[in-house]
Amino acid sequence: MKIVSIIGARPQFIKAAVVSKEIQKRNGIEDVLIHTGQHYDVNMSKIFFDELEIPHPNYNLEVGSGLHGAQTAAMLEKTEQILLTEKPDWAIVYGDTNSTIAGALAATKLHIKIAHVEAGLRSFNKLMPEEINRITTDRISDLLLVPSQNAMKLLKKENLAENSIFTGDVMFDSILFYQKMAEEKHSIESITKEHDFYLATVHRAENTDDKERLQNIFSAFSEMDKPVVLPLHPRTKSKLDGIKFNENVKIIDPVSYLEMILLLKNSSKVLTDSGGLQKEAYFMKKPCITMRDETEWIETLNGNWNFVVGANTKLILEKINVNQFDEQKEYYGNGNAGKNIIDALLKY
Repeated sequence: MKIVSIIGARPQFIKAAVVSKEIQKRNGIEDVLIHTGQHYDVNMSKIFFDELEIPHPNYNLEVGSGLHGAQTAAMLEKTEQILLTEKPDWAIVYGDTNSTIAGALAATKLHIKIAHVEAGLRSFNKLMPEEINRITTDRISDLLLVPSQNAMKLLKKENLAENSIFTGDVMFDSILFYQKMAEEKHSIESITKEHDFYLATVHRAENTDDKERLQNIFSAFSEMDKPVVLPLHPRTKSKLDGIKFNENVKIIDPVSYLEMILLLKNSSKVLTDSGGLQKEAYFMKKPCITMRDETEWIETLNGNWNFVVGANTKLILEKINVNQFDEQKEYYGNGNAGKNIIDALLKY
């Protein structure tokens, strides 16, 4: 069996690595990686792949950034040519990026079976391009590999239950595997001098491109009782002109995935507008404040482990002080998602 994985952003490589590690344990499965080049990221250099022990891509389409239509069209055209050459049995796509929908469209037009990892997620906000990508990909996929029981329920409501399999979440596998590696390769002292801190990330355009929202978030950070360690991408840092905040906000350079795991492990709580970090916080039993207006990971809201607060200064400060939490449940499987995904492909 030949599998082609189509990925284009750093989190997707980490997810695909979980599946690749499982493929390596099996005989008779060939694994081909296509990097669309959707996100240019200096952290996705050779060092990135070597540090995380991730297979290097077989193809790099080097599409780069651009308007949604042009970017998706370029990925679709180039991916189609590779699929015609490789003739895989399966195309695996991950999540909800333009790489996801481009890969799925290329495969379905060539009658190649599609497996969608992280199927069934919904924000119910169609202003988000990711929502359009995930809904469309689920509709044309042959096998929906589902990370949570809530996503299974949503797919059933959309009459897609027949093609849906609950596998658990590949990011849970990833956290379990890479936490040990992070501790072996890095020290928290090399990342931050803070010992008792909140970890924050801010990157979504809805926050960074809106001065009022961004100021509200930084105002909340400034009033907190602990330092707020904030790894900040240069794009977001450039948006801070005119934004006021106190010295307890500790801005540091962007960090690698392993360094982020160490920051998460050593933090007290998390403040983020990231989808992935919400989940990783849950996996590592760190309370999370989500600075968005919705979340796809509604299971994390149970038991006070996550609060959706938007960019409301008062609400952020109110929820950061909640310290009563219920026992967590295994909403996202037991850390064997990679195995379950390959088993599902073999049994199809």
